[in-house]
Amino acid sequence: MAFELHHLTAHEQWDWLQRGKITPLELTDHYLSRIERLDPKLGAFVTVTADAARARATDLATIMPKAAALWGLPIGDKDLTNRAGVPTGYGSRLMTGFVPEESDDLVTVLDDAGVVSLGKTNAPEFGLPSYTETLVAPPARTPWDTSLGAGGSSGGAAVAVAAGLLPFAPGSDGGGSVRIPAAACGLVGIKPSRGLVPSGSGVDKLAGLVVPGPLARTVADAAMMLDAMVAGGDYPFTLRAPRWDGGALLNAAVRGEGRFQLGMMTTSPWDDAYDIEISEEASAALALAVSELDAIGHGIEEMALEPDASYGPNFRTIWQASAAGIPAEGEDLAKLEPLTRWLVEHGREISALELMRALAALSLFERSVIRQFSRFDAVMTPSLAMTPRPIGWYDNTDAERNFEQQVQYTPFTSFANVSGLPAVTLPVYQTDGGLPMGVQLIGRPGGEATLLAIGAQLERRLQWQRRHPPQW
Repeated sequence: MAFELHHLTAHEQWDWLQRGKITPLELTDHYLSRIERLDPKLGAFVTVTADAARARATDLATIMPKAAALWGLPIGDKDLTNRAGVPTGYGSRLMTGFVPEESDDLVTVLDDAGVVSLGKTNAPEFGLPSYTETLVAPPARTPWDTSLGAGGSSGGAAVAVAAGLLPFAPGSDGGGSVRIPAAACGLVGIKPSRGLVPSGSGVDKLAGLVVPGPLARTVADAAMMLDAMVAGGDYPFTLRAPRWDGGALLNAAVRGEGRFQLGMMTTSPWDDAYDIEISEEASAALALAVSELDAIGHGIEEMALEPDASYGPNFRTIWQASAAGIPAEGEDLAKLEPLTRWLVEHGREISALELMRALAALSLFERSVIRQFSRFDAVMTPSLAMTPRPIGWYDNTDAERNFEQQVQYTPFTSFANVSGLPAVTLPVYQTDGGLPMGVQLIGRPGGEATLLAIGAQLERRLQWQRRHPPQW
C-alpha cells in the first residue's frame, strides 16, 4: 500500500504542517478527494463545502499563527451544529433550507484553534436516536461492513474518521452519541466531564446530559482535539482551573503513565427495565482488556451497580422532555419521523411536577454512582452490548420497541451522561468477521487524564491504530 497523507495520525499531520512538509491546502485537497471518491457508499457527509474549505486553507497562513493548536487540520461539523452560512439540517425534513446566520460556540472555538471545516457530518433527526438512519440522507454505515450501521448520533463523524475521510472529528454526546459510533467504527471516542468544555459545558442542557467530545483513531489524537475544546472560550461553570493547563490531556495521552485501581462491571442501570444480554463479542472485548490491564499491573475488581429500578423510567422522561421543544406545530409535526414525533408528543404531555421529580431522582442517582465508583480510578464496561446493528434493524413503526432496541444495544452509555462523569471508548478487539468491539472506561469527575493514560497503555499493547477498514 503506497503511503498517503491520511496514513499519518492527526498529530503527525499537524507536525508536517508546522514544518512546511505539506500545506493546509494540500491536506484539504487530499481529504476532499477521498470524500468525493468514497463517501457515496458510506454516508459520512450530508454537505461538503469544498470551495469554502479551500479558501480557508489558503488563507490560514495569513490570518493565524501556525502554532495554533489544530492549525490546518480538516474536520467536519456535526449536522446538529450551526456554522454561519452553511445549511444545518438536524437530520430532519422540518429544517430543510435552514441556513444559520451565526455559528455555535464550539464551531468558533475550533475555528480559533485553526481547523478547516470540510462540511457537515451525518446525524439522526435532532440527535435523538443512537443510530444514524434518516429520511433526508443516506444512512451512515460502518466502513468495516457497509451493511451495518455506524451508530449515532455522531454517526457521520465516526464513519469519516474510520474511513480516512478526516483525521479526527468533533461530536456531541447526550447518552452515548460519541461513544456509540466510535465503538461501532473502531475509534477512540471521549465524553468529557460535565463542565470541562467551556463551549459545551452541559450545564445549560436538560439534566446536564449533552457535551461535545472528539472521535479519533488514536488516544493522543482524541486528547489533542479535546485540549483545543477545553482551551477555547471563556464561559462559567467549567472545571478548567486549576486542573487543566494547555496541552495537559495530550501530555497524559502521550506519556501513558501510571498504575490504577479499576472496577470491571457488566451490569447496567437498565437491567431492571429490559432484557439486557451481552454478546459473546462484547464479552471477548472486555476479557481482552482485563487481561492486558492485569498484565500491565493495574488492580482490577469486579463490581456491580446497586439496583435502581427508577433509572429507566426517569431517563425516559428526560429523553421525551428533551424533544418537547422541537419547533414543530400543527401540520409540521407530520414532517418529523415517527420516533421523533412520538417523543415530541409524549414530551409535551409531561407535567412540570413529573419533570421535576425525574430530575431530582436522576440527581440522586448521580450522587449514588459517584459514591459507588469512588474507590476506583476508573470503571470498565463493554462499550456496546452487541456488534454493530444492521441497517434497518430498528423498528420505525413501534416507538416503544425502538426505544427498547436502543437500550439493549447501548445499556452502558447513558448513565455516564446522567452522572456527569468522563468516559472513553477504546477499540480493543476485532471479531473473527473483522468487526470492531470496544470497552468503555468511566472516570472520576475531571478524571480525563487518567482515562487517557490507561487508553494509551492499551493502545501500545494492542496497536489498534494499525487496523483499517477496506476503504483505507
